[in-house]
This record gives sequence, structure tokens and C-alpha cells, in this order.
Amino acid sequence: MDFVHIPVLLHEVLEGLAIRPDGIYVDGTVGGAGHSTEIAKRLTAGGKLIGFDRDPDAVEVATQRLAPYPATVVHHNYDEMAEVLTEMGDVPVDGVLLDLGVSSHQLDEESRGFSYHHDAPLDMRMSQTGMTAEDLVNTASEEELSRILYTYGEESFARSIARNIVRARAEQPIHTTLELAELIKSGVPQKVRRMKNPCKKSFQAIRIAVNGEFEHLENGLKAAFSVLKPGGRLAVITFHSLEDRMVKRQFAQWCQGCICPPDFPQCVCGRTPEAKLVSRKPIVPSAEEVEQNSRSRSAKLRVLERSR
Repeated sequence: MDFVHIPVLLHEVLEGLAIRPDGIYVDGTVGGAGHSTEIAKRLTAGGKLIGFDRDPDAVEVATQRLAPYPATVVHHNYDEMAEVLTEMGDVPVDGVLLDLGVSSHQLDEESRGFSYHHDAPLDMRMSQTGMTAEDLVNTASEEELSRILYTYGEESFARSIARNIVRARAEQPIHTTLELAELIKSGVPQKVRRMKNPCKKSFQAIRIAVNGEFEHLENGLKAAFSVLKPGGRLAVITFHSLEDRMVKRQFAQWCQGCICPPDFPQCVCGRTPEAKLVSRKPIVPSAEEVEQNSRSRSAKLRVLERSR
């Protein structure tokens, strides 16, 4: 299987996780095993890497690529890691990586239906099971479609695009990516169409809804933090502002100490931080990396260390 994966911010991830040769590390989104392979290479016989992915294609490829190393790949979503790792007897761990969003393989494999550049069945399922994008666009109400496009895609023309979709499907169901792309284009002003392809935000929003990405992220962050040992690190790579905001907000909660009102003369809540930020600002790709891999352009890496 041709599963191309160029790991984004690789050096920064390895540095952020501070790999110990005898440590236990988790890649919650193993994909094509780009990051995982480099982590596993740095482990000795006493170390271990566990990779998670809900995409069966990724599980198959990552299992093959990680075979020479002290690594195991499991077919589970990363928000299930606490239960799975406990069953495996591999908690607590020294580090967790979450590389969010859609993989290059999913985008490039036309039949998966993630891309608006190719005509393919409207699928977009990372797990290849459950509700498809076709199911969503043909059954969701106009109000719900508009909410999805605006909330998950920050699409300014969400209402007109949703209206177009509902009108079109009343005549015949929407089956393919290019059918959907044309409806999106006709739902935005010509000026916007001339400036850039207007499909990106809507396809992103529908993909997020189909895969429940934000719900998995909220639960997955908590699961990842729960399995860290004191001194263990959590590294998260995001690719759009909504994800990054969720990660930033959750990291801030874990790093917050006293929550007493500012006019209290002394602390009475007794709250102490559960973690500390390894880098106060998000780490972004260098100009050189962006030139070599344009898909890294919007990536942001945040890293924290558990303190207790």
C-alpha cells in the first residue's frame, strides 16, 4: 500500500518529548508511522512505543514499518488510550504525541473522498466505518448543515451553501465530492471564487462532523494526560485554529495554580498546577520545512510536562 507520510515538525517533536531510551511512548495518531519510526529508533530493548489509529489502512502500514523496532500498533481511536494501555499493562507512560487532522494518505487516496480536487464517492470516514459525508449532506437539516459549516469551518457563507445543498438534494441525492464542490462554489460570491477555491472550509467542516473530531480531541487530551507519569510530556500538533484553541485552553487549565479571587490576601483554594508548559508559545515550522512540505504551513506544536 502506498502510504506516504512526511512527519511534520519532526525534530521539534523529538526534542519536545525528550525521548528516554528506556521510556514508554504513545503515538495516538500513528498514520504512516513517520513520527513513530523516529521515536522507536531511539528506544532500547527496555523502551516501547504504542501506536494508535482508527484507520485500518494506517494500522496495516504502521505495523509493517514499525516491525523492526520495540513497537506495537493497535486499532483504536486515541481517546481510548487510557483503557487500552491499562489493559496492556503499559501505564504510566513517558510521553504522548497527537498529530491531529487528516493524513496525507487520506487526502491523496481519491477513493476516500476527502479531497475536493478529485471526483470520488462522498466518504471522508477516517475509520472507514459509520456515517459517511454522503449520509450527512443528504439527511442533515438546513439549520444543522449551516451550523456545521460555520462552527467547524468558520465559513462566512454557511447559510447560502447549506441552502444550496438542501435545494439540490431535493431533486436528487448528492453522491460525489465534485457534486458537493460545485454546490459550495455556487453558494459563495463570484469574487470569493476568483480569489481562491472556496471548498476548503466546508470540506474541513463536514470531515470534522463525520468523524466527531472535536469530541475525540476533548476526550483524547484528557485520556493522554491521565496516562502520563510525573515528568511525562504531551505533544500535540494542530492544523487549524479551532483545534489549536481547544489544546491551548486545556493546557492552560492544567497549568493553572491558585484560582482565588485577586483581592484575597492569601490563597485559600490550595490549588497547584498539574503541569507546566515546555514552550509558552506554539512551535511552528521553519520556512525551509514549509518549502519542502507545503502541508506543514498551518501546523502548530504545543508541549507540556506533567508535574504531579
